Amino acid sequence: MLESLFQGVFDSGYVHVISVDKFLLCVAVSLLIGACAAFTASRKSRLSFSFLSTLLVLPALSCVVIMMVNGNVGVGVATAGTFSLVRFRSAAGSAKEMALIFLCMVAGLIAGMGYLAYAVLFTLILCAVYLATHLLDPAAKGLSRRLRVTVPEDLDYTGIFKNTLGVYCSKWKLTQVKTINMGALFRLTYDVTLKDAEKEKAFIDDLRLRNGNLEISIAEAETAESDL
Repeated sequence: MLESLFQGVFDSGYVHVISVDKFLLCVAVSLLIGACAAFTASRKSRLSFSFLSTLLVLPALSCVVIMMVNGNVGVGVATAGTFSLVRFRSAAGSAKEMALIFLCMVAGLIAGMGYLAYAVLFTLILCAVYLATHLLDPAAKGLSRRLRVTVPEDLDYTGIFKNTLGVYCSKWKLTQVKTINMGALFRLTYDVTLKDAEKEKAFIDDLRLRNGNLEISIAEAETAESDL
């Protein structure tokens, strides 16, 4: 009785029907994979609750889509066409966020094909690699910054901050120069890696001596702009 309740109205003897217990098992494993990915992401990054919730359910969504296709080439092509019409109207995410989304989708696809052990193993390996990359990331140590310095238009900014940057930063790169205030000022944007986070105020004070005490802002690199 239970099997007939979940049987499709277009099913026949030539179509393999997924049993309820196998369906629930695949969905449960997919949710477990999503929880693992969301937990891993929350440990090393300040992500919104909405994004973490998406990581939680995304493997299960991908899993159900693959199970419903169930080897039917026509349904698979129609599903791909449907997904191609979807437009996500939201702010562009960072490269790490895109990688997490793709991880959850791939793991869900593997689970939907029935390879549950492979899906779990894939997730564990990728989560371990994701955590390991933070050991090499200066932003994970709180040293990566996005620096914006405003200078007057008649100031040659090419090398005026080089000595100060060399004292307080291990690495720096000028990424953008923008005119503001009707061209009367320039705004310089640097990606810098501090040598010592506790000397941030002294760093700003030295910059103020060289830019005429105009506006200076400094923020963590990941929250300043998206990587993509």
